[in-house]
Amino acid sequence: MVTHMKTTIDIADDLLLRAKQEAKASQTTLRSLIEAGLREILGRSSASKRQPVEPVTYSGEGLQPEFRGKGWDTVREAIYGRSGS
Repeated sequence: MVTHMKTTIDIADDLLLRAKQEAKASQTTLRSLIEAGLREILGRSSASKRQPVEPVTYSGEGLQPEFRGKGWDTVREAIYGRSGS
Protein backbone atom coordinates (compact mmCIF):
# COMPACT_ATOMS: atom_id res chain seq x y z
CA MET A 1 0.00 0.00 0.00
CA VAL A 2 1.44 3.35 -1.06
CA THR A 3 0.91 6.15 1.45
CA HIS A 4 2.95 8.85 -0.25
CA MET A 5 3.58 9.78 -3.85
CA LYS A 6 6.31 11.98 -5.24
CA THR A 7 5.33 14.67 -7.70
CA THR A 8 6.80 17.78 -9.25
CA ILE A 9 4.99 21.10 -9.33
CA ASP A 10 5.85 24.48 -10.79
CA ILE A 11 5.38 27.23 -8.24
CA ALA A 12 6.15 30.94 -8.36
CA ASP A 13 9.57 31.74 -6.87
CA ASP A 14 8.23 34.31 -4.40
CA LEU A 15 5.52 31.93 -3.18
CA LEU A 16 8.03 29.12 -2.69
CA LEU A 17 10.37 31.44 -0.78
CA ARG A 18 7.54 32.59 1.49
CA ALA A 19 6.43 28.99 2.04
CA LYS A 20 9.96 27.92 2.99
CA GLN A 21 10.21 30.86 5.40
CA GLU A 22 6.86 29.96 6.96
CA ALA A 23 7.87 26.30 7.30
CA LYS A 24 11.10 27.29 9.02
CA ALA A 25 9.34 29.76 11.34
CA SER A 26 6.73 27.11 12.19
CA GLN A 27 9.41 24.48 12.71
CA THR A 28 7.83 22.19 10.15
CA THR A 29 8.71 20.93 6.70
CA LEU A 30 7.69 22.43 3.39
CA ARG A 31 5.94 19.16 2.63
CA SER A 32 3.86 19.38 5.82
CA LEU A 33 2.97 22.99 5.10
CA ILE A 34 1.83 22.16 1.55
CA GLU A 35 -0.17 19.14 2.75
CA ALA A 36 -1.88 21.26 5.43
CA GLY A 37 -2.78 23.89 2.85
CA LEU A 38 -4.21 21.31 0.48
CA ARG A 39 -6.22 19.69 3.28
CA GLU A 40 -7.66 23.07 4.26
CA ILE A 41 -8.68 23.97 0.71
CA LEU A 42 -10.09 20.52 -0.03
CA GLY A 43 -11.93 20.52 3.30
CA ARG A 44 -13.61 23.81 2.43
CA SER A 45 -14.70 22.39 -0.89
CA SER A 46 -16.19 19.31 0.77
CA ALA A 47 -17.89 21.36 3.46
CA SER A 48 -19.51 23.64 0.91
CA LYS A 49 -20.92 20.63 -0.92
CA ARG A 50 -22.59 19.43 2.26
CA GLN A 51 -24.52 22.63 2.94
CA PRO A 52 -28.13 21.77 3.63
CA VAL A 53 -30.65 23.05 1.15
CA GLU A 54 -33.50 25.01 2.65
CA PRO A 55 -36.77 24.16 0.94
CA VAL A 56 -38.64 27.03 -0.66
CA THR A 57 -42.32 26.89 0.08
CA TYR A 58 -45.24 29.15 -0.64
CA SER A 59 -48.53 29.43 1.12
CA GLY A 60 -51.43 28.60 -1.08
CA GLU A 61 -53.85 25.91 -1.98
CA GLY A 62 -51.61 23.66 -4.03
CA LEU A 63 -51.78 23.15 -7.76
CA GLN A 64 -54.02 25.21 -9.96
CA PRO A 65 -57.23 23.36 -10.80
CA GLU A 66 -56.15 22.46 -14.36
CA PHE A 67 -53.12 20.56 -12.99
CA ARG A 68 -54.72 18.72 -10.07
CA GLY A 69 -54.59 15.00 -10.62
CA LYS A 70 -52.49 15.38 -13.78
CA GLY A 71 -49.01 13.97 -14.33
CA TRP A 72 -45.70 15.72 -14.87
CA ASP A 73 -46.15 15.49 -18.65
CA THR A 74 -49.11 17.87 -18.46
CA VAL A 75 -47.20 20.36 -16.31
CA ARG A 76 -44.10 20.15 -18.52
CA GLU A 77 -46.14 20.67 -21.67
CA ALA A 78 -47.77 23.77 -20.15
CA ILE A 79 -44.33 25.18 -19.30
CA TYR A 80 -42.31 24.23 -22.37
CA GLY A 81 -44.86 23.48 -25.05
CA ARG A 82 -45.08 20.13 -26.78
CA SER A 83 -43.41 17.32 -24.82
CA GLY A 84 -40.26 15.78 -26.23
CA SER A 85 -39.11 19.05 -27.84
